[in-house]
Amino acid sequence: MRVLLALAFVWALVAEAGFDQPPLGLDIYMPVPATNPVTREKVTRGRQLFFDKRLSRDGTLSCASCHDPKFSFSDGRVLASGIGGAEGTRNSPALINRGYGEVFFWDGRTQSLEQQALQPIANPLELGNTEPEVERRTGMRAADLAAALASYMRTIRSGDSRFDRYAAGDTRALNALEKEGLKVFRGNGGCTACHIGPNFTDERFHNTGVAWRDNRIVDEGRFIVSEIDRDRGAFKTATLRDLTRTAPYMHDGSLATLDDVIEFYSRGGRPNPYLDGQIRPRDFTLQEKRALAALLRTLTGRVEEGIRELAGFSGEPRNLRIAAAALHDCPAVQRQRRRGPHIVPADPVNPGGRPSW
Repeated sequence: MRVLLALAFVWALVAEAGFDQPPLGLDIYMPVPATNPVTREKVTRGRQLFFDKRLSRDGTLSCASCHDPKFSFSDGRVLASGIGGAEGTRNSPALINRGYGEVFFWDGRTQSLEQQALQPIANPLELGNTEPEVERRTGMRAADLAAALASYMRTIRSGDSRFDRYAAGDTRALNALEKEGLKVFRGNGGCTACHIGPNFTDERFHNTGVAWRDNRIVDEGRFIVSEIDRDRGAFKTATLRDLTRTAPYMHDGSLATLDDVIEFYSRGGRPNPYLDGQIRPRDFTLQEKRALAALLRTLTGRVEEGIRELAGFSGEPRNLRIAAAALHDCPAVQRQRRRGPHIVPADPVNPGGRPSW
């Protein structure tokens, strides 16, 4: 009841400001820095910059070259490809719903989208440019360019999937096999240990063994940033949304299909001295594998981006800040956010239950 009252209060403020509701299944609250409020002007400019090849040193690539809307803003490659055919060291992550993120890049080396936006431009294996040259070409200060790109990226959202409709009360949105997969997801699969919340990620770092090869860690991952020994080979939990569009998987793109991912976790990842405690053999049956794959495919949603879909951002910024703060500070909402993925009606794990969110 407290959650419903909080939502009612927030949406009263949102309606007053002229905001639209975000895609079904996503949080109403999105953290936006007070120093960079989202405006239509910045989103429009950020979208132009996102597709602008002048950001690359040789004028051949843009941000969209590695974050293609057709692939839910990933690129379908094993490893990122930069100017002159340079091959990156990691897979290009999907940018959907990153406005809800807490840390960025596979190793979490930046704390905001504003910090993240400029790094690929300067990376010699990506766009290979310099801030002074980009400022000269665009006529913008680097800080303003980063603010515009970050504002645009906050509008890239995916929701309203069949799973979201099921979670909202439409018990017919999933079939029997997919509902069986939900039981595996919450039960023997142990997936909710890391894949929680509306975006199905805990935004934390885990060693699953992907980086362990030939009896050594081949990519130190989070350890490069934290210098904490337990973070060796640990990478940020990726969202499970839009998996059907974002193959191949893992930080190195080493798992080509969803079936490969499920088999990897069924075997317990790849044992190594730094393996996360949640990773252990699950020994899925063939039916459990089929069911889990079927469930995960239901998380493919409707992608919105840019000014045409500026849901939840347009209007008077002060009212949005009030609405966001009201929802974020509500104790009942905070408790619910910590509980993880939705508890849905007619759920095999919660038969006959009502949504707890």
